[in-house]
Amino acid sequence: MRSKPQLEAAIRHGGRAVLIVNTRSRSGRRHFDEARRLLGEAGLRFADVFPIADPSRMPEIFREALDSDPDLVIVGGGDGTVKEAVSHVAERDVALGLLPLGTTNNFARSLRLPLNLARAVAVLRDGKVADVDVGRVRYGADPADSPGDVFANMISLGLSVEVAGQVPHGLKRVVGRAAYALTALRLMPGHRPFDATVRVGDTTRRLTTHQLNVANGSHHAGRPIAADASADDRLLAVYRLGNGARLRLAAETARHALIGHRRTLAQTALLTTDDVYLETDPPLPVDVDGEVRGRTPVRVSLVPNALRVMVAQSFLDT
Repeated sequence: MRSKPQLEAAIRHGGRAVLIVNTRSRSGRRHFDEARRLLGEAGLRFADVFPIADPSRMPEIFREALDSDPDLVIVGGGDGTVKEAVSHVAERDVALGLLPLGTTNNFARSLRLPLNLARAVAVLRDGKVADVDVGRVRYGADPADSPGDVFANMISLGLSVEVAGQVPHGLKRVVGRAAYALTALRLMPGHRPFDATVRVGDTTRRLTTHQLNVANGSHHAGRPIAADASADDRLLAVYRLGNGARLRLAAETARHALIGHRRTLAQTALLTTDDVYLETDPPLPVDVDGEVRGRTPVRVSLVPNALRVMVAQSFLDT
């Protein structure tokens, strides 16, 4: 693995770069041509460009793109596209650049990236290479037997999994991230709470809730989890929204949206850790950065400094 300055120098001096854009994302199709123009004006040249209209081809496209050993992979899309990218580039000698073209853009927000396309391109032109953490989730009663999934932002259990599966794409295109809140309000009256067991080392906590999250990043539904949450703090934050009561869920969701940026992790999280085991009754599907990938029980672990990303010079890289 090259050092960060060595990789950055390679990128700045004609290194190999590829561009992958999910044209099914909220803004991908609309801004694809503009993104290419802005990237060209910024002096960025690409050995390969991959517009993806069929998301099922993403794994194949990323494998093809990485076969050429690029120094920089720039990805345009939302959190699902970022999740796919991270699963391929984590722990490799390549930097990931992001064009936030999704609905919530949670991981881009965690990296303090601008959501304006021209400013995001400016970060790719003038920024630096940083190392940030990722998470890994493994499934089953013996998670050591599962290869699992790498994630950038968070895994979720409960109501948000149903929301992610039922939010209308047309509504997302019209109202953006508010589509998730509107869908949650529609589904909340019929949602049943679940029992969860949260185990960290020798400590076990049991709780009843409608929603349980394990976050590596700092944002959920486009809002800050806590003022001090970061994708580069060597911590996973385990937190719930509400208990078994629907009114408490609504109140906690509103509080998260309105004052999450003022609260600390100590005030928000059930606990912070680098490794946690979760069981639920009943077993539940697990949302991994916006995609259902498995079922509980799961073990979630932090993989520190596993992902190289292009960030603004002001980003604190620890």
